[in-house]
Amino acid sequence: MPLPLPNRFDRVCKILDDHDRNPAHLIPILQAVQDEYRYLPEEIMVYVATSLGLPPARVYGVATFYSHFALEPRGKYIIRLCDGTACHVKASIPILEALQRRLDLTPQRKTTPDLRFTLETVSCLGACGLAPVLVINEEVYGQVTPARAIELVEALIAKESPHVTANA
Repeated sequence: MPLPLPNRFDRVCKILDDHDRNPAHLIPILQAVQDEYRYLPEEIMVYVATSLGLPPARVYGVATFYSHFALEPRGKYIIRLCDGTACHVKASIPILEALQRRLDLTPQRKTTPDLRFTLETVSCLGACGLAPVLVINEEVYGQVTPARAIELVEALIAKESPHVTANA
C-alpha cells in the first residue's frame, strides 16, 4: 500500500538533503528515490525537479534515458532473464514462458499484483559462458532450465510464507 503523499515527500526531502539539493547529483538522487520506492513515481520526479530548480522534463528525460530506472512499480524480487544470442540459442524462451505461467505474468504485465516479483528480459547480462542466465536481484544463476527457474521462485515464495506448525 503506497504511503500518503506527505510521508512520501518527507522521505524524498531527506534524500535531497543528503545530496545537498545539488542538481549535479540528479542521477544519485534518482537512484536513492528508486531504492526507496522500487520505481520513480511521477509526482516524486516533479517534486525532485522543483526542489532542484530543474525542469520536470529534464528529470523525466534522465529517468527514461537510463534503463536502470523504472517508471512503473516493480517487485521486491527483480528477475532478469537474458535473451541475448547465446542464451536464446540455449533456450531462454522456455524459461521465460515457465516463469510467466508460474507468476501469472504476460509481456504486458511484468509485475505480480502483490509487488513481489517483476520479470524482465534483457539483451545481455555479460555471462554468455553460463547461458542461459537468470539474475534475481543481484544473484546470478547460470545454465538455468525452466524447472530450475521455477525452483528458485518457489524458494523465494516459501522463504516469505509464514510457516504453520501442525501442533499450533
